[in-house]
Formats: sequence, C-alpha cells, structure tokens
Amino acid sequence: MTETLKNTGLSRRSLLKTGAAAAGAIIGSGAITGFPTIWAQNPITLRQFGTGVSNINAIAQKCKEDLGITLEMTATDSDAAAQRAVTQPDSYDIADIEYWIAKKVFPAGVMQPMDVSKIKYYDKIVPLFINGKLKADSKIAQGTAPHTVGFVEAQDSKTFAKEPTNWMTLIPTIYNADTLGIRPDLVGRDISSWADIMDPAFKGKTSIINIPSIGIMDAAMICEAMGKVKYADKGNMTRDEIDQTIDFLIKAKGDGQFRAFWKSFDESVNLMASGEVVIQSMWSPAVAAVRSRGIACKYQPLKEGYRAWGGGLGMAKHLSGAQLDAAYEYINWYLSGWVGAYLNRQGYYSAAMDTAKNFMTADEWGYWVEGKPAQGDIMSPEGKIMEKAGAVRDGGSFEERIGSVACWNSVMDEDRYMVRRWNEFIAA
Repeated sequence: MTETLKNTGLSRRSLLKTGAAAAGAIIGSGAITGFPTIWAQNPITLRQFGTGVSNINAIAQKCKEDLGITLEMTATDSDAAAQRAVTQPDSYDIADIEYWIAKKVFPAGVMQPMDVSKIKYYDKIVPLFINGKLKADSKIAQGTAPHTVGFVEAQDSKTFAKEPTNWMTLIPTIYNADTLGIRPDLVGRDISSWADIMDPAFKGKTSIINIPSIGIMDAAMICEAMGKVKYADKGNMTRDEIDQTIDFLIKAKGDGQFRAFWKSFDESVNLMASGEVVIQSMWSPAVAAVRSRGIACKYQPLKEGYRAWGGGLGMAKHLSGAQLDAAYEYINWYLSGWVGAYLNRQGYYSAAMDTAKNFMTADEWGYWVEGKPAQGDIMSPEGKIMEKAGAVRDGGSFEERIGSVACWNSVMDEDRYMVRRWNEFIAA
C-alpha cells in the first residue's frame, strides 16, 4: 500500500483531506488501485458464502485492512453451497464455489459472467484453468475439468464455451490433488493403490466422503484400481456404471468395511486423530491438522493418480454499480498474492502461483511447491509448527502432484440418478 502512495506522490492524510469526490476522480483515473480510503468513505460489504476450505476469517480481516471492504463469510458444505447458490440468489454477492458446482449453478442464470479485461492478474492464472493442461503436453483429466465450465460464450450467456472467451464463470482461486489419508503407525504396511482401502485387514476402520459428486469419484478410483468396473469416462458414468459402482459400495458396507462417512473437514480430522479410522478419503489440510496434534498422518500418493478439485469466486447476478466495482477490486486483490500464499501454506494451491511466490519465503516455496526438503521448520498460516526441518511434502512437487491428476470432481449427465443411488448406499 505505502508503495502505491509513494509512486503517486500522495500521502494518506492529503488524500483524506481532498475528500471523496477528488479521491474518486484520482482512483477513477487509474493512478491508484486498491487504496482503502475510497471504500472507507463509501463503506461496502460483500456477502460471501462457500465451503470451509477457503471461507477463512484471516482472509476477511486482511481484505478489510488492505481494501476497506467488509467481507461477511458463511461456510457451508458443498451440497448446501450448490443449493444456496440457486435457491437463494439474493442472499449473497460472492459465491466461493467449486467448478462442479458451477456446472449445476451457472445454467440457472443466478450469476453474472465476469469480464476478463477487468481481471488484473488474468495472465498469471495457471493454464490448467484456461485450457485444461498444466503443461503443453499434459493429458486433460476426466470429470468436470475447470476449463470446461470456466467460460461462457457472451456477457448474457448461460452456455459454457468450448474455448476461452472474454467472459469467465468463476475466477479460479484454489485447487488441489486429493488422495487417501493414512495413519502410517496403524496401517502396518505400504499403501500404494486406491484399492488398499478395501483390504479386509482394515475392516471397520475405513471411511469415504459423503458428498455424492466427490464420493462417487473416490469410489470410481477404488473400483477401477480393483478391476471391478471398467469406465469409459469416470467423470460421466452411464447408469450401468453407476449401478455397478454403488452395488459394490453397498456390498462393502454390508461386509462392515466402513467405519463412517464424513461430510465436514472436522469429522475427517476426528476420525483419523482418534484412530477409529486408519485409511480414508481426506483433504490435504485435514492431514496437516492431524499432524499438528502430534499424530502420524500421511497424504499417500497412489499409483493410479489423484482426484482433483478446483474452486473460484463468482459474482451474483444482482451486483451493480459500486458493489460490482468493489467485487472486481476484491477478486483482483485475491489473486495478487497474499491469499495465494496463505492457501499454499495450508497445502492447497493458488491459481496465480507467480504472485503467491512473492509472499512466501524461499524455504516455504521450496517445501510446498518444489518438493524440496524443508531447510527450517515449516509453519502454518497461524504460526504453528506443521513440519520439522528436513521434511518433504507428501507426493512431492506441485508439478508431480497436479501432473498426476486422473479425474476431477464431477457432475454427470446422470447426476440425479447417481445421487439417488448414492443415498441408497448411505441408507443401506
């Protein structure tokens, strides 16, 4: 902030003296961006909802500090987020949702496409979100890959575009490559495949996530690894493939393979920390949360690859005027580096890695992104020791992990049928 002021020859005090009109004119000229005074004089509150992974108080506090914009955040689970986006469009300004949710929400016309020319760091966004590839020779993974629902054809369109356009559905912010979490002290052997979760040795000590669009992908990775089902496309199963998958799960449940089915981050942490479960679907920061309690927990790379998810910020249809301007300001700030570094330190990945790097030490970047051994202790965003010097991140570097994604969380053509069958499995 001070840097911006220095360059324009303005002090905070003189700007306050000039009054709102002049300040507005200066900011409108583009001489200054992101200076809090304008929002402080015209207080703006943005109501944001989304999953707990990124609706974090520290982000709201930093936003208030840097921009003067008040963020009111509500955290929900994924299914509740999808429902709220469509059924209560006036209850939010910013939807912080996953790409598979966008596939359900955007065609309902409750959100407005965003103008790429107003996204300051668009050219810093990882190409994965633009064309589906991490590198030029990467293979596009199955499922609802973010780029397939990332753009619409025009400003007033609800139809997803086949190629990048000037109108984005979500501005990407966060993503990760998910795998199974294990308690290495309790599993008693090497774990190398998604199939290992069905080992009778772990009977009554396994768990999978109970969010249908995510759980079905974990189940598909398991069934395929065991040779039980051969899918044409795991991300868009036929009814027959859904039936085979769910019937397999119902049998495993009847045999007592599962201890529980979790919906929230905290549930997964408690199942693992207590030792009730020794191998389960998990999210990277949940593994870190177990470890921060001094309990051995590992995010296990598996030979079949990872199941990935990605999320971003979308704007409600009703935003206009100063609120719309503030929303763009907020999204540009989100990609400018501080938040990206915060998310990277939690074990997620920032959609604008280059800007995040500026807010991390060389050692943090080496550990979280390059797969290098930590030189010193690795701290959480809250300042707790997460890893001791010498530790190497599970799964290695960003390129190794994201380069090994086999499928994305998905919404299938047979989504309603799949959800109905999934609920049969949970109720069985």
